[in-house]
Amino acid sequence: MSLAVVNARAALGLDAPPVVVEVHITGGLPRLSIVGLPEAAVKESKDRVRSALMNAHFKYPKRRITVNLAPADLPKDGGRFDLSIAVGILAASKQVPLDSLGCHEFIGELALTGALRPVGGTLTAALHARRVNRSLILPGSDAAEAALVRDASVLPAHSLTEVCAHLRGETTLAPLPAPTLEPRAAATGDLADVAGQYRAKRALEIAAAGGHNLLLIGPPGTGKTMLATRLPGILPPMEEDEALETAAVRSVSSLAFTAELWGQRPFRTPHHTASAVALVGGGNRARPGEASLAHNGVLFLDELPEFDRRVLEALREPLESGQITISRAARQAEYPARFQLVAAMNPCPCGHLGDAARACRCTSEQVQRYRARISGPLLDRIDLHVEVPRPKPDTENTRAPRGETSAAVASRVRAARRRQLDRAGSVNAWLSPGMAEVYCKTGKQERRLLDAATRRFGLSQRARHRVLRVARTIADLAGDEALTSAHLTEAVGFRVLDRNYGG
Repeated sequence: MSLAVVNARAALGLDAPPVVVEVHITGGLPRLSIVGLPEAAVKESKDRVRSALMNAHFKYPKRRITVNLAPADLPKDGGRFDLSIAVGILAASKQVPLDSLGCHEFIGELALTGALRPVGGTLTAALHARRVNRSLILPGSDAAEAALVRDASVLPAHSLTEVCAHLRGETTLAPLPAPTLEPRAAATGDLADVAGQYRAKRALEIAAAGGHNLLLIGPPGTGKTMLATRLPGILPPMEEDEALETAAVRSVSSLAFTAELWGQRPFRTPHHTASAVALVGGGNRARPGEASLAHNGVLFLDELPEFDRRVLEALREPLESGQITISRAARQAEYPARFQLVAAMNPCPCGHLGDAARACRCTSEQVQRYRARISGPLLDRIDLHVEVPRPKPDTENTRAPRGETSAAVASRVRAARRRQLDRAGSVNAWLSPGMAEVYCKTGKQERRLLDAATRRFGLSQRARHRVLRVARTIADLAGDEALTSAHLTEAVGFRVLDRNYGG
Protein backbone atom coordinates (compact mmCIF):
# COMPACT_ATOMS: atom_id res chain seq x y z
CA MET A 1 0.00 0.00 0.00
CA SER A 2 1.39 3.42 -0.94
CA LEU A 3 0.17 7.01 -1.30
CA ALA A 4 1.41 9.93 -3.42
CA VAL A 5 0.29 13.57 -3.33
CA VAL A 6 0.68 15.78 -6.41
CA ASN A 7 -0.12 19.50 -6.80
CA ALA A 8 -2.23 20.70 -9.73
CA ARG A 9 -4.48 23.63 -10.65
CA ALA A 10 -8.08 23.81 -11.81
CA ALA A 11 -9.46 26.57 -14.04
CA LEU A 12 -12.32 28.70 -12.73
CA GLY A 13 -12.69 31.99 -14.58
CA LEU A 14 -9.51 33.98 -13.98
CA ASP A 15 -8.84 31.96 -10.85
CA ALA A 16 -6.72 28.81 -10.75
CA PRO A 17 -7.70 27.14 -7.46
CA PRO A 18 -5.25 24.51 -6.14
CA VAL A 19 -6.19 20.87 -6.58
CA VAL A 20 -4.43 18.15 -4.59
CA VAL A 21 -4.24 14.90 -6.56
CA GLU A 22 -4.01 11.99 -4.09
CA VAL A 23 -3.15 8.60 -5.60
CA HIS A 24 -3.59 5.50 -3.44
CA ILE A 25 -2.47 2.05 -4.63
CA THR A 26 -3.61 -0.98 -2.66
CA GLY A 27 -4.33 -4.67 -3.12
CA GLY A 28 -7.40 -5.91 -4.93
CA LEU A 29 -8.64 -6.43 -8.44
CA PRO A 30 -6.95 -4.13 -10.98
CA ARG A 31 -9.04 -0.99 -11.29
CA LEU A 32 -8.55 2.78 -11.58
CA SER A 33 -11.26 5.02 -10.10
CA ILE A 34 -11.30 8.82 -9.98
CA VAL A 35 -13.31 10.65 -7.32
CA GLY A 36 -13.67 14.33 -6.38
CA LEU A 37 -16.43 15.64 -8.68
CA PRO A 38 -14.74 14.85 -12.02
CA GLU A 39 -16.60 15.71 -15.21
CA ALA A 40 -16.63 13.49 -18.31
CA ALA A 41 -13.24 14.57 -19.71
CA VAL A 42 -11.58 13.92 -16.33
CA LYS A 43 -13.20 10.50 -15.98
CA GLU A 44 -11.86 9.59 -19.43
CA SER A 45 -8.33 10.46 -18.32
CA LYS A 46 -7.91 6.99 -16.77
CA ASP A 47 -7.83 5.48 -20.25
CA ARG A 48 -5.43 8.13 -21.56
CA VAL A 49 -3.16 7.74 -18.53
CA ARG A 50 -3.05 3.95 -18.78
CA SER A 51 -2.10 3.99 -22.47
CA ALA A 52 0.39 6.84 -21.98
CA LEU A 53 2.20 5.00 -19.16
CA MET A 54 2.41 1.77 -21.12
CA ASN A 55 3.51 3.41 -24.39
CA ALA A 56 6.15 5.43 -22.51
CA HIS A 57 7.53 2.08 -21.18
CA PHE A 58 6.53 2.57 -17.55
CA LYS A 59 5.01 -0.22 -15.47
CA TYR A 60 1.29 0.17 -14.99
CA PRO A 61 0.35 -1.21 -11.53
CA LYS A 62 -2.00 -4.18 -11.80
CA ARG A 63 -3.65 -3.30 -8.51
CA ARG A 64 -6.50 -1.16 -7.21
CA ILE A 65 -5.75 2.56 -7.84
CA THR A 66 -7.88 5.32 -6.32
CA VAL A 67 -7.35 8.92 -7.43
CA ASN A 68 -8.91 11.66 -5.30
CA LEU A 69 -9.09 15.24 -6.64
CA ALA A 70 -9.44 17.54 -3.63
CA PRO A 71 -11.32 19.65 -2.73
CA ALA A 72 -14.21 17.34 -3.50
CA ASP A 73 -16.82 20.09 -3.99
CA LEU A 74 -14.87 21.87 -6.78
CA PRO A 75 -15.91 20.66 -10.26
CA LYS A 76 -12.96 19.39 -12.33
CA ASP A 77 -13.10 19.45 -16.11
CA GLY A 78 -10.81 19.11 -19.12
CA GLY A 79 -7.67 17.07 -19.61
CA ARG A 80 -5.40 19.30 -17.50
CA PHE A 81 -5.17 16.67 -14.69
CA ASP A 82 -3.78 13.87 -16.89
CA LEU A 83 -0.14 14.67 -16.13
CA SER A 84 -0.63 15.01 -12.37
CA ILE A 85 -2.55 11.70 -12.23
CA ALA A 86 0.15 9.91 -14.22
CA VAL A 87 2.94 11.34 -12.04
CA GLY A 88 0.98 10.37 -8.94
CA ILE A 89 0.64 6.77 -10.11
CA LEU A 90 4.36 6.60 -10.90
CA ALA A 91 5.28 8.08 -7.50
CA ALA A 92 2.92 5.79 -5.59
CA SER A 93 4.40 2.77 -7.42
CA LYS A 94 7.98 3.92 -6.60
CA GLN A 95 8.95 4.66 -10.21
CA VAL A 96 9.72 8.32 -9.40
CA PRO A 97 10.80 9.64 -5.97
CA LEU A 98 8.04 10.99 -3.74
CA ASP A 99 10.21 13.75 -2.30
CA SER A 100 10.60 15.36 -5.74
CA LEU A 101 6.93 16.30 -6.04
CA GLY A 102 6.38 18.94 -3.35
CA CYS A 103 8.12 21.84 -5.10
CA HIS A 104 6.27 21.37 -8.40
CA GLU A 105 2.81 21.80 -9.86
CA PHE A 106 1.74 19.75 -12.88
CA ILE A 107 -0.66 20.67 -15.69
CA GLY A 108 -1.07 18.94 -19.03
CA GLU A 109 -3.11 16.57 -21.15
CA LEU A 110 -1.56 13.27 -22.21
CA ALA A 111 -1.64 11.74 -25.65
CA LEU A 112 -1.79 7.95 -25.83
CA THR A 113 1.90 8.00 -26.79
CA GLY A 114 2.87 9.85 -23.60
CA ALA A 115 3.35 13.19 -25.36
CA LEU A 116 2.00 16.32 -23.67
CA ARG A 117 -0.77 18.31 -25.30
CA PRO A 118 -1.72 21.95 -24.52
CA VAL A 119 -4.61 22.75 -22.21
CA GLY A 120 -4.72 26.58 -22.36
CA GLY A 121 -5.32 28.95 -19.47
CA THR A 122 -1.82 28.40 -18.09
CA LEU A 123 -1.08 32.09 -17.52
CA THR A 124 -3.36 32.21 -14.47
CA ALA A 125 -1.88 28.94 -13.20
CA ALA A 126 1.61 30.46 -13.46
CA LEU A 127 0.49 33.52 -11.50
CA HIS A 128 -0.78 31.36 -8.63
CA ALA A 129 2.19 28.99 -8.71
CA ARG A 130 4.53 31.97 -8.36
CA ARG A 131 2.67 33.11 -5.23
CA VAL A 132 3.30 29.79 -3.48
CA ASN A 133 6.88 29.55 -4.81
CA ARG A 134 6.43 26.35 -6.83
CA SER A 135 7.68 25.47 -10.31
CA LEU A 136 5.03 24.80 -12.93
CA ILE A 137 5.63 21.82 -15.22
CA LEU A 138 3.44 22.07 -18.30
CA PRO A 139 3.33 21.26 -22.05
CA GLY A 140 5.93 23.07 -24.14
CA SER A 141 3.30 24.67 -26.39
CA ASP A 142 1.70 26.33 -23.32
CA ALA A 143 4.99 27.56 -21.87
CA ALA A 144 5.35 30.83 -23.81
CA GLU A 145 2.04 32.04 -22.42
CA ALA A 146 2.86 31.07 -18.82
CA ALA A 147 6.33 32.65 -19.08
CA LEU A 148 4.72 36.07 -19.48
CA VAL A 149 4.45 36.02 -15.67
CA ARG A 150 7.70 37.60 -14.58
CA ASP A 151 9.68 35.64 -11.94
CA ALA A 152 7.52 32.53 -12.36
CA SER A 153 9.39 29.21 -12.65
CA VAL A 154 8.00 27.69 -15.85
CA LEU A 155 9.38 24.28 -16.84
CA PRO A 156 8.23 23.19 -20.31
CA ALA A 157 8.19 19.51 -21.23
CA HIS A 158 7.11 17.63 -24.33
CA SER A 159 6.47 14.17 -22.93
CA LEU A 160 5.83 12.23 -19.76
CA THR A 161 9.28 10.66 -20.18
CA GLU A 162 10.95 14.10 -19.94
CA VAL A 163 8.98 14.95 -16.80
CA CYS A 164 9.95 11.72 -15.05
CA ALA A 165 13.60 12.08 -16.04
CA HIS A 166 13.56 15.52 -14.39
CA LEU A 167 11.93 14.17 -11.23
CA ARG A 168 14.48 11.36 -11.03
CA GLY A 169 17.33 13.84 -11.44
CA GLU A 170 18.55 12.21 -14.66
CA THR A 171 18.04 15.40 -16.70
CA THR A 172 16.85 18.89 -15.87
CA LEU A 173 13.97 20.74 -17.46
CA ALA A 174 15.30 24.16 -18.39
CA PRO A 175 13.12 27.02 -17.11
CA LEU A 176 11.74 29.25 -19.81
CA PRO A 177 12.77 32.89 -19.19
CA ALA A 178 10.21 35.66 -19.38
CA PRO A 179 10.22 37.19 -22.87
CA THR A 180 11.25 40.83 -23.26
CA LEU A 181 8.11 42.24 -24.81
CA GLU A 182 7.23 45.88 -25.17
CA PRO A 183 3.62 47.11 -25.23
CA ARG A 184 2.67 48.08 -28.76
CA ALA A 185 -0.16 50.06 -30.27
CA ALA A 186 -2.74 48.24 -32.34
CA ALA A 187 -2.45 48.81 -36.09
CA THR A 188 -5.82 50.53 -36.49
CA GLY A 189 -4.94 53.39 -38.82
CA ASP A 190 -4.16 57.05 -38.24
CA LEU A 191 -6.61 59.69 -37.07
CA ALA A 192 -5.30 62.01 -39.79
CA ASP A 193 -6.95 59.73 -42.36
CA VAL A 194 -10.40 60.92 -41.23
CA ALA A 195 -11.47 63.94 -43.30
CA GLY A 196 -13.11 66.74 -41.34
CA GLN A 197 -15.27 65.63 -38.36
CA TYR A 198 -13.41 67.90 -35.97
CA ARG A 199 -16.07 67.73 -33.27
CA ALA A 200 -16.15 63.93 -33.42
CA LYS A 201 -12.35 63.86 -33.22
CA ARG A 202 -12.50 66.12 -30.19
CA ALA A 203 -14.98 63.72 -28.55
CA LEU A 204 -12.67 60.80 -29.39
CA GLU A 205 -9.76 62.59 -27.70
CA ILE A 206 -11.83 63.29 -24.59
CA ALA A 207 -13.03 59.68 -24.50
CA ALA A 208 -9.45 58.39 -24.74
CA ALA A 209 -8.14 60.77 -22.09
CA GLY A 210 -10.80 60.01 -19.48
CA GLY A 211 -11.82 56.45 -20.38
CA HIS A 212 -15.33 57.61 -21.28
CA ASN A 213 -17.97 55.74 -23.27
CA LEU A 214 -18.88 57.25 -26.63
CA LEU A 215 -21.88 57.15 -28.97
CA LEU A 216 -21.47 58.31 -32.58
CA ILE A 217 -24.69 59.32 -34.38
CA GLY A 218 -24.83 60.08 -38.09
CA PRO A 219 -25.91 59.00 -41.58
CA PRO A 220 -24.27 55.99 -43.28
CA GLY A 221 -20.83 56.59 -44.72
CA THR A 222 -19.87 59.59 -42.59
CA GLY A 223 -16.88 57.91 -40.92
CA LYS A 224 -18.34 56.58 -37.64
CA THR A 225 -16.63 53.19 -37.92
CA MET A 226 -13.42 54.81 -39.15
CA LEU A 227 -13.36 57.07 -36.11
CA ALA A 228 -14.06 54.21 -33.70
CA THR A 229 -11.22 52.09 -35.06
CA ARG A 230 -8.79 54.98 -34.43
CA LEU A 231 -9.48 55.03 -30.68
CA PRO A 232 -7.01 52.25 -29.67
CA GLY A 233 -4.25 54.14 -31.51
CA ILE A 234 -4.55 57.18 -29.21
CA LEU A 235 -5.00 55.32 -25.93
CA PRO A 236 -2.02 55.26 -23.53
CA PRO A 237 0.24 52.17 -23.58
CA MET A 238 -0.71 49.36 -21.22
CA GLU A 239 0.99 48.92 -17.88
CA GLU A 240 2.37 45.43 -17.22
CA ASP A 241 -0.46 44.52 -14.83
CA GLU A 242 -3.03 45.59 -17.41
CA ALA A 243 -1.32 43.56 -20.12
CA LEU A 244 -1.26 40.49 -17.87
CA GLU A 245 -4.96 40.82 -17.04
CA THR A 246 -5.89 41.21 -20.69
CA ALA A 247 -3.71 38.25 -21.70
CA ALA A 248 -5.20 36.12 -18.91
CA VAL A 249 -8.76 36.75 -20.12
CA ARG A 250 -7.86 35.76 -23.66
CA SER A 251 -5.96 32.75 -22.33
CA VAL A 252 -9.01 31.24 -20.61
CA SER A 253 -11.29 32.00 -23.55
CA SER A 254 -11.70 29.92 -26.67
CA LEU A 255 -9.19 32.23 -28.42
CA ALA A 256 -5.48 31.53 -28.37
CA PHE A 257 -3.10 34.10 -26.89
CA THR A 258 0.07 34.87 -28.81
CA ALA A 259 3.05 37.00 -27.88
CA GLU A 260 2.26 39.35 -30.78
CA LEU A 261 -0.82 40.52 -28.87
CA TRP A 262 1.12 41.43 -25.72
CA GLY A 263 0.40 44.98 -24.62
CA GLN A 264 -2.09 45.68 -27.42
CA ARG A 265 -5.35 47.17 -26.26
CA PRO A 266 -8.10 44.89 -27.58
CA PHE A 267 -10.66 46.16 -30.05
CA ARG A 268 -13.68 43.87 -30.16
CA THR A 269 -16.46 44.31 -32.73
CA PRO A 270 -19.28 41.79 -32.18
CA HIS A 271 -22.00 41.62 -34.84
CA HIS A 272 -25.44 42.96 -33.96
CA THR A 273 -26.83 39.41 -34.06
CA ALA A 274 -24.66 38.42 -31.05
CA SER A 275 -26.46 36.80 -28.13
CA ALA A 276 -26.21 37.87 -24.50
CA VAL A 277 -23.92 34.90 -23.79
CA ALA A 278 -21.60 35.94 -26.63
CA LEU A 279 -21.50 39.51 -25.33
CA VAL A 280 -21.16 39.07 -21.55
CA GLY A 281 -20.05 35.44 -21.31
CA GLY A 282 -21.53 32.18 -20.14
CA GLY A 283 -22.09 28.71 -21.52
CA ASN A 284 -21.55 25.38 -19.81
CA ARG A 285 -17.95 26.25 -18.91
CA ALA A 286 -18.65 29.92 -18.11
CA ARG A 287 -16.32 31.37 -20.75
CA PRO A 288 -15.68 35.13 -21.01
CA GLY A 289 -17.68 37.08 -23.58
CA GLU A 290 -16.84 40.02 -25.82
CA ALA A 291 -17.16 42.49 -22.94
CA SER A 292 -14.40 40.71 -20.98
CA LEU A 293 -12.28 40.14 -24.08
CA ALA A 294 -12.38 43.94 -24.49
CA HIS A 295 -11.01 44.46 -20.94
CA ASN A 296 -8.59 47.42 -20.90
CA GLY A 297 -9.56 48.12 -24.49
CA VAL A 298 -12.53 49.03 -26.66
CA LEU A 299 -15.87 47.30 -27.27
CA PHE A 300 -17.33 48.68 -30.49
CA LEU A 301 -21.03 48.09 -31.17
CA ASP A 302 -21.88 49.20 -34.69
CA GLU A 303 -25.58 49.69 -35.58
CA LEU A 304 -26.42 49.88 -31.87
CA PRO A 305 -30.24 49.87 -32.19
CA GLU A 306 -30.06 46.65 -34.24
CA PHE A 307 -28.82 44.70 -31.21
CA ASP A 308 -31.45 42.83 -29.24
CA ARG A 309 -32.55 45.06 -26.38
CA ARG A 310 -32.08 42.31 -23.79
CA VAL A 311 -28.52 41.84 -25.02
CA LEU A 312 -27.76 45.54 -24.59
CA GLU A 313 -29.33 45.60 -21.12
CA ALA A 314 -26.86 42.91 -20.05
CA LEU A 315 -24.10 45.53 -20.46
CA ARG A 316 -25.52 47.87 -17.86
CA GLU A 317 -23.93 46.16 -14.87
CA PRO A 318 -20.38 45.80 -16.27
CA LEU A 319 -20.50 49.43 -17.46
CA GLU A 320 -20.91 50.41 -13.79
CA SER A 321 -18.88 47.77 -11.95
CA GLY A 322 -16.18 46.85 -14.47
CA GLN A 323 -16.66 43.12 -13.94
CA ILE A 324 -19.03 40.30 -14.89
CA THR A 325 -20.13 37.47 -12.62
CA ILE A 326 -21.38 34.31 -14.34
CA SER A 327 -23.29 32.07 -11.94
CA ARG A 328 -23.98 28.39 -12.49
CA ALA A 329 -25.47 25.76 -10.20
CA ALA A 330 -22.08 24.31 -9.28
CA ARG A 331 -19.77 27.28 -9.75
CA GLN A 332 -19.41 31.02 -10.10
CA ALA A 333 -16.85 32.70 -12.34
CA GLU A 334 -15.84 36.35 -12.30
CA TYR A 335 -14.24 38.12 -15.24
CA PRO A 336 -12.98 41.71 -15.46
CA ALA A 337 -14.80 43.89 -17.98
CA ARG A 338 -13.42 47.40 -17.64
CA PHE A 339 -13.74 48.42 -21.27
CA GLN A 340 -14.61 51.57 -23.18
CA LEU A 341 -17.90 51.25 -24.98
CA VAL A 342 -17.94 52.93 -28.38
CA ALA A 343 -21.22 52.62 -30.27
CA ALA A 344 -22.47 53.91 -33.60
CA MET A 345 -26.01 54.41 -34.85
CA ASN A 346 -27.98 56.11 -37.59
CA PRO A 347 -30.26 59.01 -36.58
CA CYS A 348 -33.33 57.15 -37.91
CA PRO A 349 -34.26 53.83 -39.60
CA CYS A 350 -33.45 55.07 -43.12
CA GLY A 351 -30.34 56.81 -41.80
CA HIS A 352 -30.85 60.24 -43.37
CA LEU A 353 -32.59 62.35 -40.74
CA GLY A 354 -30.84 65.73 -40.84
CA ASP A 355 -28.71 64.66 -43.82
CA ALA A 356 -28.23 67.53 -46.27
CA ALA A 357 -27.51 65.11 -49.13
CA ARG A 358 -30.66 62.98 -48.94
CA ALA A 359 -34.16 63.44 -47.55
CA CYS A 360 -35.40 61.29 -44.68
CA ARG A 361 -38.34 58.98 -45.44
CA CYS A 362 -39.19 58.08 -41.83
CA THR A 363 -42.23 59.22 -39.87
CA SER A 364 -41.80 60.67 -36.39
CA GLU A 365 -43.29 57.47 -34.91
CA GLN A 366 -40.73 55.34 -36.74
CA VAL A 367 -37.91 57.56 -35.52
CA GLN A 368 -39.19 57.35 -31.95
CA ARG A 369 -39.51 53.56 -32.06
CA TYR A 370 -36.01 53.28 -33.52
CA ARG A 371 -34.46 55.37 -30.74
CA ALA A 372 -36.53 53.60 -28.08
CA ARG A 373 -34.61 50.39 -28.80
CA ILE A 374 -31.87 51.91 -26.63
CA SER A 375 -33.06 52.28 -23.06
CA GLY A 376 -32.61 55.44 -21.02
CA PRO A 377 -30.51 53.68 -18.34
CA LEU A 378 -28.07 52.47 -21.01
CA LEU A 379 -27.83 55.95 -22.58
CA ASP A 380 -27.14 57.36 -19.12
CA ARG A 381 -24.03 55.20 -18.97
CA ILE A 382 -22.67 56.60 -22.24
CA ASP A 383 -20.83 59.80 -21.37
CA LEU A 384 -20.46 61.36 -24.82
CA HIS A 385 -23.14 61.52 -27.54
CA VAL A 386 -21.78 63.20 -30.64
CA GLU A 387 -23.24 63.81 -34.08
CA VAL A 388 -21.17 62.82 -37.12
CA PRO A 389 -22.64 64.76 -40.07
CA ARG A 390 -21.83 64.16 -43.71
CA PRO A 391 -18.55 65.96 -44.53
CA LYS A 392 -18.64 68.95 -46.83
CA PRO A 393 -17.22 68.37 -50.33
CA ASP A 394 -14.10 70.44 -49.64
CA THR A 395 -13.07 68.16 -46.74
CA GLU A 396 -13.25 65.17 -49.09
CA ASN A 397 -10.74 66.75 -51.46
CA THR A 398 -7.59 64.62 -51.51
CA ARG A 399 -5.46 67.79 -51.64
CA ALA A 400 -7.03 69.21 -48.47
CA PRO A 401 -4.60 69.47 -45.51
CA ARG A 402 -4.52 66.43 -43.26
CA GLY A 403 -5.68 66.76 -39.67
CA GLU A 404 -3.70 65.91 -36.54
CA THR A 405 -2.02 62.54 -36.44
CA SER A 406 -2.83 59.89 -33.85
CA ALA A 407 0.64 60.38 -32.34
CA ALA A 408 0.00 64.09 -31.67
CA VAL A 409 -3.36 63.40 -30.04
CA ALA A 410 -1.96 60.45 -28.06
CA SER A 411 0.68 62.68 -26.45
CA ARG A 412 -2.04 64.95 -25.02
CA VAL A 413 -4.05 61.93 -23.92
CA ARG A 414 -1.08 60.49 -22.03
CA ALA A 415 -0.46 63.79 -20.24
CA ALA A 416 -4.13 64.05 -19.21
CA ARG A 417 -4.18 60.44 -18.01
CA ARG A 418 -1.08 61.04 -15.92
CA ARG A 419 -2.79 63.99 -14.20
CA GLN A 420 -5.79 61.83 -13.37
CA LEU A 421 -3.77 58.92 -11.99
CA ASP A 422 -1.54 61.20 -9.93
CA ARG A 423 -4.59 62.98 -8.50
CA ALA A 424 -7.06 60.18 -7.81
CA GLY A 425 -5.38 56.90 -8.82
CA SER A 426 -8.13 56.34 -11.38
CA VAL A 427 -9.25 57.61 -14.76
CA ASN A 428 -12.12 60.08 -14.54
CA ALA A 429 -14.70 57.73 -16.08
CA TRP A 430 -14.35 55.31 -13.14
CA LEU A 431 -14.52 57.86 -10.32
CA SER A 432 -17.17 56.88 -7.78
CA PRO A 433 -19.84 59.49 -6.94
CA GLY A 434 -18.00 60.29 -3.72
CA MET A 435 -14.68 60.70 -5.52
CA ALA A 436 -16.37 62.82 -8.19
CA GLU A 437 -17.57 65.22 -5.49
CA VAL A 438 -14.00 65.54 -4.22
CA TYR A 439 -12.11 65.80 -7.52
CA CYS A 440 -14.77 67.51 -9.65
CA LYS A 441 -15.58 70.43 -7.37
CA THR A 442 -17.40 73.38 -8.92
CA GLY A 443 -17.98 76.98 -7.89
CA LYS A 444 -21.39 78.61 -7.44
CA GLN A 445 -21.60 79.79 -11.05
CA GLU A 446 -20.70 76.33 -12.38
CA ARG A 447 -23.25 74.65 -10.07
CA ARG A 448 -25.98 76.99 -11.31
CA LEU A 449 -25.07 76.16 -14.90
CA LEU A 450 -25.15 72.40 -14.18
CA ASP A 451 -28.46 72.69 -12.28
CA ALA A 452 -29.99 74.57 -15.21
CA ALA A 453 -28.79 71.91 -17.68
CA THR A 454 -30.13 69.16 -15.44
CA ARG A 455 -33.60 70.74 -15.33
CA ARG A 456 -33.73 71.69 -19.01
CA PHE A 457 -32.57 68.36 -20.44
CA GLY A 458 -34.00 66.11 -17.74
CA LEU A 459 -30.63 64.64 -16.80
CA SER A 460 -30.66 61.82 -14.28
CA GLN A 461 -28.34 61.93 -11.29
CA ARG A 462 -26.10 59.41 -13.06
CA ALA A 463 -25.96 61.53 -16.21
CA ARG A 464 -25.21 64.61 -14.10
CA HIS A 465 -22.24 62.87 -12.49
CA ARG A 466 -21.01 61.76 -15.90
CA VAL A 467 -21.16 65.34 -17.18
CA LEU A 468 -18.97 66.34 -14.24
CA ARG A 469 -16.44 63.61 -15.04
CA VAL A 470 -16.30 64.60 -18.71
CA ALA A 471 -15.77 68.24 -17.68
CA ARG A 472 -12.93 67.11 -15.40
CA THR A 473 -11.31 65.34 -18.39
CA ILE A 474 -11.69 68.44 -20.57
CA ALA A 475 -9.95 70.45 -17.85
CA ASP A 476 -7.18 67.85 -17.62
CA LEU A 477 -6.58 68.06 -21.37
CA ALA A 478 -6.25 71.82 -21.01
CA GLY A 479 -3.99 71.48 -17.97
CA ASP A 480 -6.46 73.37 -15.75
CA GLU A 481 -6.83 72.57 -12.05
CA ALA A 482 -10.29 74.08 -11.54
CA LEU A 483 -13.49 73.30 -13.45
CA THR A 484 -14.91 76.30 -15.25
CA SER A 485 -18.18 77.08 -16.99
CA ALA A 486 -16.44 76.52 -20.35
CA HIS A 487 -15.51 72.96 -19.38
CA LEU A 488 -19.06 72.20 -18.20
CA THR A 489 -20.65 73.79 -21.25
CA GLU A 490 -18.57 71.64 -23.58
CA ALA A 491 -19.38 68.51 -21.52
CA VAL A 492 -23.13 69.23 -21.65
CA GLY A 493 -22.81 69.83 -25.38
CA PHE A 494 -21.78 66.21 -25.82
CA ARG A 495 -25.13 64.95 -24.46
CA VAL A 496 -26.79 65.13 -27.90
CA LEU A 497 -29.55 62.64 -27.25
CA ASP A 498 -30.47 64.28 -23.95
CA ARG A 499 -30.51 67.73 -25.56
CA ASN A 500 -32.29 66.92 -28.79
CA TYR A 501 -34.54 64.06 -27.88
CA GLY A 502 -34.84 63.82 -24.14
CA GLY A 503 -35.31 67.43 -23.13
